[in-house]
Amino acid sequence: MGALLTWIADTLQKMPGPAALVLVFLLPALEASIFLGFLIPGEIAVVIGGFLAFSGKVNLGVALAAAILGAVIGDSVGYEVGKKWGDSLLTRLPARFVKPEHIEQGKLLINRLGGKAVFTGRFAAALRALVPGLCGVSRIPYRKFLFWNALGGIVWATGFTLLGYAAGNAWHKVEHYASVVSYVLLGLIVLAGVALFVLKKRKGSARPAESVEVTSVAAESVEVESVEVESVLGAPPERVGLHLVADDSETASTS
Repeated sequence: MGALLTWIADTLQKMPGPAALVLVFLLPALEASIFLGFLIPGEIAVVIGGFLAFSGKVNLGVALAAAILGAVIGDSVGYEVGKKWGDSLLTRLPARFVKPEHIEQGKLLINRLGGKAVFTGRFAAALRALVPGLCGVSRIPYRKFLFWNALGGIVWATGFTLLGYAAGNAWHKVEHYASVVSYVLLGLIVLAGVALFVLKKRKGSARPAESVEVTSVAAESVEVESVEVESVLGAPPERVGLHLVADDSETASTS
Protein backbone atom coordinates (compact mmCIF):
# COMPACT_ATOMS: atom_id res chain seq x y z
CA MET A 1 0.00 0.00 0.00
CA GLY A 2 2.78 2.41 0.88
CA ALA A 3 4.53 1.74 -2.44
CA LEU A 4 1.27 2.40 -4.32
CA LEU A 5 0.71 5.72 -2.59
CA THR A 6 4.31 6.73 -3.25
CA TRP A 7 3.90 5.89 -6.93
CA ILE A 8 0.69 7.95 -7.15
CA ALA A 9 2.37 10.89 -5.44
CA ASP A 10 5.40 10.76 -7.74
CA THR A 11 3.19 10.43 -10.82
CA LEU A 12 1.07 13.41 -9.84
CA GLN A 13 4.12 15.59 -9.34
CA LYS A 14 5.61 14.63 -12.72
CA MET A 15 2.41 15.12 -14.71
CA PRO A 16 1.55 18.37 -16.51
CA GLY A 17 -0.72 20.67 -14.52
CA PRO A 18 -4.02 19.96 -16.35
CA ALA A 19 -3.48 16.18 -16.21
CA ALA A 20 -2.65 16.36 -12.51
CA LEU A 21 -5.87 18.28 -11.90
CA VAL A 22 -7.80 15.49 -13.59
CA LEU A 23 -6.42 13.06 -10.99
CA VAL A 24 -7.14 15.54 -8.20
CA PHE A 25 -10.76 15.33 -9.37
CA LEU A 26 -10.85 11.58 -10.10
CA LEU A 27 -9.39 10.09 -6.93
CA PRO A 28 -11.95 11.71 -4.59
CA ALA A 29 -14.70 11.01 -7.14
CA LEU A 30 -13.88 7.29 -7.32
CA GLU A 31 -13.68 6.79 -3.55
CA ALA A 32 -17.42 6.23 -3.10
CA SER A 33 -18.59 5.68 -6.70
CA ILE A 34 -16.54 2.48 -7.23
CA PHE A 35 -15.37 2.08 -3.58
CA LEU A 36 -11.77 2.93 -4.50
CA GLY A 37 -11.41 4.58 -1.12
CA PHE A 38 -10.73 1.19 0.46
CA LEU A 39 -7.52 1.00 -1.59
CA ILE A 40 -6.46 4.60 -2.17
CA PRO A 41 -7.47 7.44 0.15
CA GLY A 42 -8.63 10.42 -1.86
CA GLU A 43 -6.92 12.94 0.39
CA ILE A 44 -3.51 12.04 -1.07
CA ALA A 45 -4.49 13.61 -4.41
CA VAL A 46 -6.09 16.59 -2.69
CA VAL A 47 -3.02 17.28 -0.54
CA ILE A 48 -0.73 16.97 -3.57
CA GLY A 49 -3.07 19.32 -5.47
CA GLY A 50 -2.35 21.91 -2.78
CA PHE A 51 1.37 21.23 -3.09
CA LEU A 52 1.22 21.66 -6.89
CA ALA A 53 -0.48 25.02 -6.32
CA PHE A 54 2.31 25.95 -3.89
CA SER A 55 4.93 25.10 -6.50
CA GLY A 56 3.08 27.19 -9.11
CA LYS A 57 2.24 24.24 -11.35
CA VAL A 58 -1.52 24.72 -11.02
CA ASN A 59 -3.83 27.48 -9.84
CA LEU A 60 -4.93 27.14 -6.20
CA GLY A 61 -8.56 28.03 -6.97
CA VAL A 62 -8.72 25.46 -9.78
CA ALA A 63 -7.19 22.79 -7.51
CA LEU A 64 -9.81 23.57 -4.87
CA ALA A 65 -12.64 23.37 -7.41
CA ALA A 66 -11.37 20.03 -8.78
CA ALA A 67 -11.15 18.49 -5.31
CA ILE A 68 -14.58 19.78 -4.20
CA LEU A 69 -16.32 18.66 -7.40
CA GLY A 70 -14.67 15.26 -7.22
CA ALA A 71 -15.84 14.74 -3.64
CA VAL A 72 -19.42 15.92 -4.22
CA ILE A 73 -19.99 14.22 -7.60
CA GLY A 74 -18.35 10.98 -6.49
CA ASP A 75 -20.55 10.71 -3.41
CA SER A 76 -23.64 11.46 -5.48
CA VAL A 77 -22.76 8.59 -7.82
CA GLY A 78 -22.18 6.36 -4.80
CA TYR A 79 -25.65 7.32 -3.50
CA GLU A 80 -27.27 6.30 -6.80
CA VAL A 81 -25.31 3.03 -6.86
CA GLY A 82 -26.59 2.18 -3.38
CA LYS A 83 -30.14 3.21 -4.26
CA LYS A 84 -30.20 1.03 -7.37
CA TRP A 85 -28.34 -2.10 -6.28
CA GLY A 86 -28.64 -1.89 -2.51
CA ASP A 87 -27.12 -4.27 0.00
CA SER A 88 -26.63 -7.00 -2.59
CA LEU A 89 -23.74 -5.05 -4.11
CA LEU A 90 -22.11 -4.33 -0.75
CA THR A 91 -22.17 -7.99 0.27
CA ARG A 92 -20.38 -8.96 -2.96
CA LEU A 93 -17.43 -6.67 -2.36
CA PRO A 94 -14.22 -8.52 -1.35
CA ALA A 95 -14.06 -8.98 2.41
CA ARG A 96 -10.36 -8.10 2.43
CA PHE A 97 -11.25 -4.57 1.33
CA VAL A 98 -14.75 -4.07 2.77
CA LYS A 99 -15.03 -5.58 6.22
CA PRO A 100 -18.54 -6.48 7.46
CA GLU A 101 -17.97 -4.38 10.57
CA HIS A 102 -17.40 -1.33 8.40
CA ILE A 103 -20.79 -1.85 6.77
CA GLU A 104 -22.45 -2.23 10.16
CA GLN A 105 -20.69 0.88 11.46
CA GLY A 106 -21.93 2.83 8.44
CA LYS A 107 -25.51 1.66 8.97
CA LEU A 108 -25.31 2.51 12.66
CA LEU A 109 -24.06 5.99 11.84
CA ILE A 110 -26.88 6.58 9.34
CA ASN A 111 -29.53 5.31 11.75
CA ARG A 112 -28.29 7.70 14.44
CA LEU A 113 -27.50 10.80 12.36
CA GLY A 114 -29.47 10.47 9.09
CA GLY A 115 -28.17 12.91 6.49
CA LYS A 116 -25.58 14.28 8.91
CA ALA A 117 -23.78 10.93 8.61
CA VAL A 118 -22.62 12.02 5.13
CA PHE A 119 -20.79 15.00 6.63
CA THR A 120 -19.39 12.99 9.56
CA GLY A 121 -18.36 10.01 7.43
CA ARG A 122 -16.44 12.30 5.06
CA PHE A 123 -13.68 12.62 7.66
CA ALA A 124 -13.31 8.90 8.50
CA ALA A 125 -11.31 6.48 6.36
CA ALA A 126 -13.57 3.54 5.52
CA LEU A 127 -16.85 5.39 6.05
CA ARG A 128 -16.04 7.91 3.32
CA ALA A 129 -16.32 5.15 0.72
CA LEU A 130 -19.34 3.42 2.30
CA VAL A 131 -21.72 6.03 3.69
CA PRO A 132 -22.96 7.50 0.36
CA GLY A 133 -24.00 4.06 -0.92
CA LEU A 134 -25.63 3.19 2.40
CA CYS A 135 -27.58 6.46 2.27
CA GLY A 136 -28.93 5.33 -1.10
CA VAL A 137 -29.84 1.95 0.39
CA SER A 138 -31.63 3.72 3.27
CA ARG A 139 -33.56 5.93 0.78
CA ILE A 140 -32.55 9.16 2.48
CA PRO A 141 -34.07 11.98 0.38
CA TYR A 142 -31.51 13.09 -2.18
CA ARG A 143 -31.94 16.81 -1.45
CA LYS A 144 -31.11 16.18 2.18
CA PHE A 145 -28.19 13.96 1.16
CA LEU A 146 -26.89 16.55 -1.31
CA PHE A 147 -26.87 19.32 1.29
CA TRP A 148 -24.70 17.37 3.74
CA ASN A 149 -22.65 15.89 0.90
CA ALA A 150 -21.81 19.33 -0.49
CA LEU A 151 -21.07 20.74 2.96
CA GLY A 152 -18.76 17.85 3.86
CA GLY A 153 -17.07 17.89 0.45
CA ILE A 154 -16.37 21.62 0.63
CA VAL A 155 -14.93 21.50 4.16
CA TRP A 156 -12.90 18.33 3.53
CA ALA A 157 -11.46 19.31 0.13
CA THR A 158 -10.72 22.89 1.16
CA GLY A 159 -9.02 21.79 4.37
CA PHE A 160 -6.71 19.23 2.77
CA THR A 161 -5.90 21.39 -0.26
CA LEU A 162 -4.90 24.30 1.96
CA LEU A 163 -2.89 21.97 4.19
CA GLY A 164 -0.95 20.75 1.17
CA TYR A 165 -0.44 24.33 0.03
CA ALA A 166 0.73 25.50 3.47
CA ALA A 167 3.02 22.50 4.00
CA GLY A 168 4.77 22.98 0.67
CA ASN A 169 7.65 20.51 0.29
CA ALA A 170 6.62 18.79 3.54
CA TRP A 171 3.24 17.73 2.06
CA HIS A 172 4.01 14.03 2.62
CA LYS A 173 3.94 14.62 6.39
CA VAL A 174 0.50 16.16 6.07
CA GLU A 175 -0.74 13.16 4.10
CA HIS A 176 0.67 10.75 6.69
CA TYR A 177 -0.90 12.53 9.65
CA ALA A 178 -4.16 12.92 7.72
CA SER A 179 -4.41 9.14 7.41
CA VAL A 180 -3.73 8.71 11.13
CA VAL A 181 -6.31 11.33 12.08
CA SER A 182 -8.80 9.73 9.71
CA TYR A 183 -8.56 6.36 11.47
CA VAL A 184 -8.72 8.01 14.89
CA LEU A 185 -11.92 9.77 13.84
CA LEU A 186 -13.33 6.43 12.64
CA GLY A 187 -12.70 4.96 16.09
CA LEU A 188 -14.31 7.93 17.83
CA ILE A 189 -17.37 7.73 15.58
CA VAL A 190 -17.77 4.02 16.33
CA LEU A 191 -17.46 4.65 20.08
CA ALA A 192 -20.02 7.46 19.89
CA GLY A 193 -22.41 5.21 17.96
CA VAL A 194 -22.07 2.43 20.53
CA ALA A 195 -22.63 4.90 23.38
CA LEU A 196 -25.79 6.25 21.73
CA PHE A 197 -27.05 2.71 21.16
CA VAL A 198 -26.51 1.77 24.83
CA LEU A 199 -28.23 4.95 26.07
CA LYS A 200 -31.20 4.41 23.77
CA LYS A 201 -31.50 0.79 24.90
CA ARG A 202 -31.46 1.82 28.56
CA LYS A 203 -34.15 4.44 27.96
CA GLY A 204 -36.26 1.86 26.14
CA SER A 205 -35.99 -0.61 29.04
CA ALA A 206 -36.86 2.11 31.56
CA ARG A 207 -40.09 3.15 29.79
CA PRO A 208 -42.06 -0.10 30.46
CA ALA A 209 -41.24 0.18 34.17
CA GLU A 210 -42.44 3.76 34.22
CA SER A 211 -45.69 2.85 32.46
CA VAL A 212 -46.37 0.04 34.96
CA GLU A 213 -45.79 2.45 37.82
CA VAL A 214 -48.14 5.03 36.30
CA THR A 215 -50.81 2.36 35.75
CA SER A 216 -50.60 1.18 39.36
CA VAL A 217 -50.82 4.74 40.65
CA ALA A 218 -53.88 5.39 38.46
CA ALA A 219 -55.57 2.22 39.68
CA GLU A 220 -54.93 3.21 43.30
CA SER A 221 -56.42 6.67 42.69
CA VAL A 222 -59.54 5.15 41.12
CA GLU A 223 -59.94 2.83 44.09
CA VAL A 224 -59.58 5.70 46.54
CA GLU A 225 -62.15 7.76 44.63
CA SER A 226 -64.68 4.89 44.67
CA VAL A 227 -64.25 4.52 48.43
CA GLU A 228 -64.81 8.25 48.89
CA VAL A 229 -68.01 8.12 46.80
CA GLU A 230 -69.38 5.25 48.88
CA SER A 231 -68.63 7.11 52.07
CA VAL A 232 -70.53 10.16 50.84
CA LEU A 233 -73.58 8.30 49.57
CA GLY A 234 -73.73 6.01 52.56
CA ALA A 235 -74.49 2.86 50.57
CA PRO A 236 -74.18 1.48 47.05
CA PRO A 237 -77.11 2.03 44.66
CA GLU A 238 -78.32 -1.56 44.98
CA ARG A 239 -78.78 -1.29 48.70
CA VAL A 240 -80.76 1.93 48.34
CA GLY A 241 -83.12 0.22 45.90
CA LEU A 242 -83.82 -2.70 48.23
CA HIS A 243 -84.61 -0.32 51.09
CA LEU A 244 -87.21 1.48 48.94
CA VAL A 245 -88.96 -1.80 48.08
CA ALA A 246 -89.18 -2.72 51.74
CA ASP A 247 -90.80 0.64 52.56
CA ASP A 248 -93.45 0.17 49.88
CA SER A 249 -94.50 -3.27 51.13
CA GLU A 250 -94.72 -2.02 54.69
CA THR A 251 -96.99 0.85 53.63
CA ALA A 252 -99.32 -1.48 51.74
CA SER A 253 -99.78 -3.83 54.69
CA THR A 254 -100.55 -0.95 56.99
CA SER A 255 -103.26 0.39 54.71
